[in-house]
Amino acid sequence: MSPIPPALRPFWENAFDLEAHLGFFLGLDTADLQEKLKAGQQQLAELGRRDFRWDQADQFYRDQVGSAYLLDLAAWHLSSTDYIGDTLRLLADQARGLVLDFGGGIGTHAIGAALCPAVEQVIFWDLNPIHRQLMKLRAEQLGLTERIRCPEVFPAGIRFDTVVCFDVVEHLPDPVGQLRQFHDWLKPEGKLVINWYFFKGFQGEFPFHLDDPQVIENFFRVLQSRFLEVFHPYLITSRCYRKLNAPLREDG
Repeated sequence: MSPIPPALRPFWENAFDLEAHLGFFLGLDTADLQEKLKAGQQQLAELGRRDFRWDQADQFYRDQVGSAYLLDLAAWHLSSTDYIGDTLRLLADQARGLVLDFGGGIGTHAIGAALCPAVEQVIFWDLNPIHRQLMKLRAEQLGLTERIRCPEVFPAGIRFDTVVCFDVVEHLPDPVGQLRQFHDWLKPEGKLVINWYFFKGFQGEFPFHLDDPQVIENFFRVLQSRFLEVFHPYLITSRCYRKLNAPLREDG
């Protein structure tokens, strides 16, 4: 295993103080927070089965999900230190310059990127205003307000050196279109660090994940036509891609 980058060691210690930040943000003591973390995934799945519709996906994540997704993500990050840690090692290796954290959730990867010496600034973008508010709090608590921006409106006309997108595209009704946008948003030498999970779960625990075979096939065609994979040594689902400035034919 590669050594932990010094700037990222706090993640292995306390997930960048996630529990303290989340408890303060939600007004919960330690015991109440632990109970809500245990129930996080089940509550989110129930909300998805009841209220999620693909034609209103943006509205669901922006207006209906509330703090439920925070708790689900926090439970996952706190219980999967080695896995999430390897995604941070990957960012330490590949993230440079101006970074977009697209769909940044609880902010783990925005914080990790902001702590990397080769990164100048991180734009944290998430549809959910509660996620943006938590990220602002975490940036303040960690002294990163100059390194992490959390705009309410997506900043148009900016080109990024690195785009980070973890656990997001399977939630989108048009992941293919999002890939094309990532390509457009990147500078000529830019890199995309991304993963996906096109699977609704063995027991339907992810009702808001896309699993349409034709959409998934188109996703991989576009991915292979516009990006070239960059090898990394970590045994995780996340991948790194270099932008192809002369895209190949998407129909093969």
